[in-house]
Amino acid sequence: MGNRLTDLIITGLEPSDRPKRVSDGRGIYLEISPAGGRLWRLKFRFAGKERCMSLGTYPDVSLAKARQRREAARRLIADGVNPVERRRAQKALLVENNRNSFKEIALEWHRLFSPKWTEGHGVRILRALERDIFPWVGDRPIRSVTAHELLTVLRRMEARGVSNSARRVLQCCGRVFRFAVASGRADRDPSRDLIGALAPAQHRHFAAITEPAALGELLRAIDRYRGAFITRCALRLAPLLFVRPGELRQAEWIEFDFAKSEWRIPGRRMKMRSPHIVPLARQAIAILEELKAVTGRFPYAFPNVRSRFRPMSDGALICAIRRMGYTSEEMTAHGFRAVASTLLNEQGWNVDAIERQLAHGEKNSVRAAYNHARYLPERCTMMQAWADYIDQLRAAAAPSVAAVGSAGAGTPENADSRTTLLIETTSPYLSRA
Repeated sequence: MGNRLTDLIITGLEPSDRPKRVSDGRGIYLEISPAGGRLWRLKFRFAGKERCMSLGTYPDVSLAKARQRREAARRLIADGVNPVERRRAQKALLVENNRNSFKEIALEWHRLFSPKWTEGHGVRILRALERDIFPWVGDRPIRSVTAHELLTVLRRMEARGVSNSARRVLQCCGRVFRFAVASGRADRDPSRDLIGALAPAQHRHFAAITEPAALGELLRAIDRYRGAFITRCALRLAPLLFVRPGELRQAEWIEFDFAKSEWRIPGRRMKMRSPHIVPLARQAIAILEELKAVTGRFPYAFPNVRSRFRPMSDGALICAIRRMGYTSEEMTAHGFRAVASTLLNEQGWNVDAIERQLAHGEKNSVRAAYNHARYLPERCTMMQAWADYIDQLRAAAAPSVAAVGSAGAGTPENADSRTTLLIETTSPYLSRA
């Protein structure tokens, strides 16, 4: 017989000096401690032994709820399952799932592989996961994340107009899933089911001025720039060296060898993680020597305005280009690479030498090592010829002496409006030099 208790009876029970047990029947009873605590317990026999399990505390677990748990446990016993072991296994699974959530495994994967990436690449990946993936599936056990759930998250990104980013995030999630499979914490990679499910990639090229006359006008605009001295030096070097903006702004003085006219960028800062040599033309060395007189005491050639031990911010160059009046459809900081690639190819320079100077990755490691040694002398010649060509374009675009100091007649088209946008600032480093 069961259901002997009622809520009225329970509320009327008083604690005593010793624990008191009041049965409700069918193995369940309420244990009242001397301190007044009330705990539901179930007594049962399994495999010939008497067992006991907790069903919760009263009134958090009501009388009706306790009876439901009793019947569920008795059904398990009838099927030959120990309800205590079943509960222990469920708790262990819950702990395991929390430890093996998508977020935890993704962070572990990021910590393991990010040292092999450039600093900026690792930061971008982590930000994308934190912004677009973790809020939706980050707390889910990685085994339980389905392709449909992942697609729903990526569709949100496409709805924001960042379809290319959605494709990159999908690739990143795939690497996380495969890492989990390899470490025994997932059964398969559901991202493979989404091949062809996202919108086609929209190839976007960095805007660049490749017409020689217009490039000459840009070079003159850089000469007229009246922003921070360090930013101006970076702008003057960008067309001469045509490295990636991040590689330029993070340059350290220890990497430059003026005696050999070389800038050796360590592999840890290169996109392809391979060391890169940039031959320095006479014009580049002259700018660097001028810059070194100001920032030579600091580790970075282009230190941050707020901290001399941090590099220039990643938006400094593009902001300077915008201040000169060039829109994002006209020119970007990365566009100097496209300028050099286009014009050097038009001038008939060796394609392999150009590609090596652009630090484009070579998939064949033997060929990459060969090109590194084979084309360095040719690249030195090419970089000096390129710097001389830049000087010719600048000279061809130069206005009259009288027009340089004004925004009136004699300036190139639209140069007057661009001149008015130049911001006169004083570098904080000039006062320290």
